[in-house]
Amino acid sequence: MPSYVIPDKCDGCKALDKTACQYICPNDLMVLDKGKMKAYNQEPEMCWECYSCVKICPVQAIEVRGYADFVPMGANVTPMRSTDSIMWTVKFRNGILKRFKFPIRTTEEGKAQPSGGYATAHADLNSEVLAQEPEALNMNEVYTIK
Repeated sequence: MPSYVIPDKCDGCKALDKTACQYICPNDLMVLDKGKMKAYNQEPEMCWECYSCVKICPVQAIEVRGYADFVPMGANVTPMRSTDSIMWTVKFRNGILKRFKFPIRTTEEGKAQPSGGYATAHADLNSEVLAQEPEALNMNEVYTIK
């Protein structure tokens, strides 16, 4: 089931030009209805169920079906995002609540290095070696079939 917006909860991110869910959606599926100032998924059939919009929504107005590996059928899941972690709350059909927390950062906010501190390119573009190899693998050389 794709993401869906609960209209009563959505505030259109306080009438900004672009909502948080529009900004984060990798498929550009979320749009803002300027008349109602509510976000919605314009093409639900294209939704990957990646949870990006659910995690970023400041008022928790977007829901997606929970994956079967951690949410059984009939239960619902709600993420609550902070700067360094996400607290997931699972409500089972019988009313029991379970909460678990996962870190979302391994570095301080604003301090991440995209390359991880390794060189990002090779002079030889035809090389079989991937970016950052062999240094990132802690090897002297990458073994190849001759």
